[in-house]
Amino acid sequence: INARHVTLHAGHYGDMNRGQAANEQVASVFKGIVQRIHDIWNDDDDLYPVFPWLKEGTPAKIGVETSGRQELWGSLEEVLEVVNHVEGTIPVLNLAHIHARGHGRLRTSEDYGELFDQVRETIGTKEFYCHFSGVEHRMGNAMHYTQIKKSDLNFEPLAEFIIEEGSWLDMTLISDSPLLEHDAMYMVQNIDRARHRQLERKAREDRRKALAAQANITPEEMAAREAEIAAARAKDALANVQPAPKVEAKEEPAEKKETETKKKAPAKKSAKKEEDNDDLFAIEEEDDDLF
Repeated sequence: INARHVTLHAGHYGDMNRGQAANEQVASVFKGIVQRIHDIWNDDDDLYPVFPWLKEGTPAKIGVETSGRQELWGSLEEVLEVVNHVEGTIPVLNLAHIHARGHGRLRTSEDYGELFDQVRETIGTKEFYCHFSGVEHRMGNAMHYTQIKKSDLNFEPLAEFIIEEGSWLDMTLISDSPLLEHDAMYMVQNIDRARHRQLERKAREDRRKALAAQANITPEEMAAREAEIAAARAKDALANVQPAPKVEAKEEPAEKKETETKKKAPAKKSAKKEEDNDDLFAIEEEDDDLF
């Protein structure tokens, strides 16, 4: 299959509690898996090799994915510790799981920056495999994946981080959304928008520097002038807005009210008469039913 890596989940803690013992057990299991992968790739049986098209390739790495529930092994710290001690493994960051397990920890671009810095400082990598999707979560547990727009895990902060501060990242971003292709395109569009915003901001900064050089002032002073001009324009716009005219209710003369009351009185009598007639008809209908 020539996969770059094979991603696995460790599963429940079982009889073990969180801690060093559980991490050592998981590390031992993954060491065995890595060794088996190397044995397959380096199979010397020329007659019946397991994967003959991979004989010249590099053995696939084993991806250890973060889990999204408290009872499952696979917090970010646990995954990083095992990957740091088992050669041939890489962390697979399921951002929806990390968000859910952290009680909604990924809210801003700074949150993503802290996450990737933590991984880089722990295992010293610039290569990241990340899964992204919307997620419904409760009490630190992922319930199920959702469409990105219907989740509190927003993609815009991640797109902003990738464009603004993620130039050092070598990231493979995978859509786990129930709307697989739709949300994949949604992520691409958000990254493109973040890139356009960055270009627009840089263009404004370059223009400000050029104007500041012409006026023989610093770019900071030019920015302050622009802010003052914008504030003055906003103030003028508010001043030019005319308040809506007040509509006062005119009180009708008492004589006119009395005339209208007299006109309405016969209508009430006629309505009462019609009700009486209706009652008579109702009685007749009841008599018909009796017979």
